[in-house]
Amino acid sequence: MAFQPSKQVYSGQIREVTLGVGDKAVVIGGKAAYPFHSFEGSIPHPPKVAMEIWDKDPTEDWCAAAKEPFKDVLADPAAWAKKCVSEFGAEILVVQTKSADPNADNRPADQVAETVKKIVEAVDVPVVVWGVANHEKDTEVMRAVAEKCTGKRLALSPVEDGDYKQIGAACLGYQHIVVSSSPIDVNLAKQLNILLGNLGVNSKDIVIDPTTGGLGYGLEYSYSVMERIVQAALTQEDEKLQQPIIANVGNEVWKSKEANLSAEDAPQLGDPTQRAILMECITAVDLLLAGADVVTLRHPESVKRIKGFIQKMM
Repeated sequence: MAFQPSKQVYSGQIREVTLGVGDKAVVIGGKAAYPFHSFEGSIPHPPKVAMEIWDKDPTEDWCAAAKEPFKDVLADPAAWAKKCVSEFGAEILVVQTKSADPNADNRPADQVAETVKKIVEAVDVPVVVWGVANHEKDTEVMRAVAEKCTGKRLALSPVEDGDYKQIGAACLGYQHIVVSSSPIDVNLAKQLNILLGNLGVNSKDIVIDPTTGGLGYGLEYSYSVMERIVQAALTQEDEKLQQPIIANVGNEVWKSKEANLSAEDAPQLGDPTQRAILMECITAVDLLLAGADVVTLRHPESVKRIKGFIQKMM
């Protein structure tokens, strides 16, 4: 007699959200079962792997292993974006607006937005624009980005409790997607989605960012919260949590101390050219199992491995 696994009954479903426009637009979400449990319910869209780029040259901030695949394009964000798409198969790009950071370069919002516009015009895949988690500066930057890229269905992030009215209104006015970001708490994630709904943002234009912790830096908390969000959405029919989830993995993993230590400084941690890649992959796999619909990665080798993992699991 063949083995018959027990099956969970689901009464809810994650909403579909379309990122980008045109032939390369990407639909995320839509699952009616736990991650990769296709034997229990429909999973029409496999999780997606996004690649991150910066809007400034990260040479001084990145270790050698991170810079190597992009060494010829790091000073040109648009060329960097093209390389991610043409050579590494990126289906989604995440632009980290690091140049806007008030504690660093503090570039004017219009200048940052102009760089983002050049990136968006250089590629035909969906683009997520990630801010610096400073309410005042993110509001300025995201408003400028929203206007310059009208109708492109960018996803603007992080949209938090302190700036959701301003950035949410910009998304409404210029036809973009809100990435609803809350600090590793199910109830706060739900509350922010309620506030966005009250503002007028349609549920088909909301993606959840429950905040990502990298391996060794809060991964277990991120995993737990994502898992509980998906459980509430699928088994408790919580409509305010039935949104796709994005995890900003690469940015969190590669900024950790362990990802950047040399072989001389930390011989016990193994090959530094592979260490952060493995950290990135482990974090991504864990969060995909928890329910992430999009994971953002930095290194092309991580992208290759995680795409392979998703293909095998589906």
